[in-house]
Amino acid sequence: MAVALVLAQLRAQMALPDHARSPALGLLYITDHYAQDAQDILGFLADELREVSDWVGTVGIGVSASGVEYFDEPALCVMLCDLKADSYRVFSGVAPLPASGRGDGFEAHTALVHADGRTPDLAELIDEVADRTASGYLFGGLSASRGPSVQFAAARTDALRDQGGAGGVFHGGLSGVAFGPEVGIVSRVTQGAQPVAPAFIVTAADGNLVLAIDEQPALERVLDTLDVSLEQPQQAIERLRRTLVGLTWPEHVGAGAGAAAREQRGQFGPEVQVRHIIGLDPARHGVAIADQVPVGSRLALCERHVQAARADLIRICAEIREELEPQLHDTAMGDAPSHVNASAGPLDTAGRIAGAVYVSCSGRGGPHFGAPSAELQIIRRALGDVPLVGFFAGGEIAHRHLYGYTGVLTVFIRTPD
Repeated sequence: MAVALVLAQLRAQMALPDHARSPALGLLYITDHYAQDAQDILGFLADELREVSDWVGTVGIGVSASGVEYFDEPALCVMLCDLKADSYRVFSGVAPLPASGRGDGFEAHTALVHADGRTPDLAELIDEVADRTASGYLFGGLSASRGPSVQFAAARTDALRDQGGAGGVFHGGLSGVAFGPEVGIVSRVTQGAQPVAPAFIVTAADGNLVLAIDEQPALERVLDTLDVSLEQPQQAIERLRRTLVGLTWPEHVGAGAGAAAREQRGQFGPEVQVRHIIGLDPARHGVAIADQVPVGSRLALCERHVQAARADLIRICAEIREELEPQLHDTAMGDAPSHVNASAGPLDTAGRIAGAVYVSCSGRGGPHFGAPSAELQIIRRALGDVPLVGFFAGGEIAHRHLYGYTGVLTVFIRTPD
């Protein structure tokens, strides 16, 4: 019934003027209530929409469409993309993305990526896929499911066809779709955490155990900053459970002049990756973080903050609008914005957006923004009523990094006929 309702809506839209009649690529996201039925859903859609040759997608705790989220309930959403067959490539573990410029001549510029968070060496795999694109820019997220963690990667005309019985539904690993340079995008990361104190520099560490910050024992420095003591363990534990850390790797420390100014305004930029505090080591005066922390990293204590998350989401929507509005000027001056196709014509901002994908952390969905669908309504008010799909993930991918408690908003730029 759910698939039939989606098909009815899609066919009604495809019958309208100025809508694609024969879209080739379908983006499919389902909630984990339907994870057991993933193969049947994909098969039914493929049979009913035979003009759609390729499918990609995954499962989330929730899914989103234009202006609305379906969180922790049975739901699925589909967006059909009117792209030329030579402007994209579907890939998976059985048909990996070749290095850019190799193979059949297709040049990958960016890629939408879905991955299983339990995959060994996932960070290295994400980095490898980024290296296989000309821009190094990925966007997407990790599957989130209380049942099977499935991914969709089906193509009728290449090595993915018949995929050893997989039928386009995969478990584990990494899959997605790469786009050529003619598919223009603008993408931004919005953070969901707010710094509670000035950042420190990690001066001693052992793997994921931070031993010293600013040349002082890390445990004591963190406890002092949070104004708690291990002599009152219950109070300290409750405070630490609410506290996260925003990490900036050494190669990015000092790279952006605006990072300190953003933190003073209660914001994190895309260079910051938020991680959990997972333990304390009183014997070594250390704090254990849910990631490897190199010496020289910047570490900021932070908390999830609804008002800050709303303000930052509004900020990135404004940045996307600003990047689209002067596009014609910048192109004429020979200085097109990053990740934007320089051939786009002089359309209004809303008219330039052909569609959007929004991947948000499952920890941001539901009541986090104060009301049902409040997060998606912010985007709709800022960008207009543009086609949008997405899912609530177990981790978000942007650039070549894995984030947490963030949203990754990517818009596709409409090019003139």
